[in-house]
Amino acid sequence: MDNNYLKKILIVQKSEISEHLFYKKIAKRQKKDNNKKLLDHIADVELNHYNFWYNISNQHIKPNIIKVYFYYLIVLLFGLTFGVRLMEKKQKKIKLLYLELNQKIEGMEYIINDENEHEKMHIDEIDEERLKYIGSIVLGLNDALVEFTGAIAGFTFALSNTNLIALSGIIAGISASLSMASSEYLSTKQDTNHRFALISAFYTGTAYIIAVILMILPYLLFNNLIISLSTMLIIVIVIIFIFNYYISIAKELSFKKRFSEMIIISLGVATLSFLIGLFVRSVLDVEI
Repeated sequence: MDNNYLKKILIVQKSEISEHLFYKKIAKRQKKDNNKKLLDHIADVELNHYNFWYNISNQHIKPNIIKVYFYYLIVLLFGLTFGVRLMEKKQKKIKLLYLELNQKIEGMEYIINDENEHEKMHIDEIDEERLKYIGSIVLGLNDALVEFTGAIAGFTFALSNTNLIALSGIIAGISASLSMASSEYLSTKQDTNHRFALISAFYTGTAYIIAVILMILPYLLFNNLIISLSTMLIIVIVIIFIFNYYISIAKELSFKKRFSEMIIISLGVATLSFLIGLFVRSVLDVEI
């Protein structure tokens, strides 16, 4: 075997042992038996793959510790499903090497099948509570970003005072978040149990109020209306980007489509509300 193929084998081998260590580490912190068994199984599969490559290269390879702890931290911060899917998504280079090596080395078809199986089937079997409430988070964020972006944009030229806009936004935001949480509880309770409805309401209200606080923050920091409004719109775009990226990875949905839709709707409503606020202020001839 030439050096070029040996280098590629060692790259794949390092990836396999790194993934083995990653899955072993996250398996140890799982409280649910089915998740622990599933992750231990994937870890064992990765170790088998490592041993397959070791029998060819005859070289032991140390895991990429930085990679292991990076994705371990991602799991701690953003959840098990997101962390695992993100890591698998970043394995495109390794998958290309699999296909290239498959033409040179016999008997590795099962490795390719294993990788496809644990990426598509096993990861789908992960039972993660926070993903059950993703619909409630979507509801809270969607309403806050669309409805409140428009409200603050309207307040900006209707009131023309950053302190008044912030005060109005805080009052309206708290009221709206409580209203949204109550509505989510009542609607969810019809189809599920009390605990699920209560947690769904919590996620909806919390997502709403967090978005509102971030959107009002520029009006508390800056006195200039244009700077406050511009910063608020940038924050909205960042929230939409982060949230849709998370959803696209965790739920395997189209990022571009969801991101584009939310941007168009949120900024469209903001522009319309901005013009309405300007028009109302002009017609009523109100100066504050």
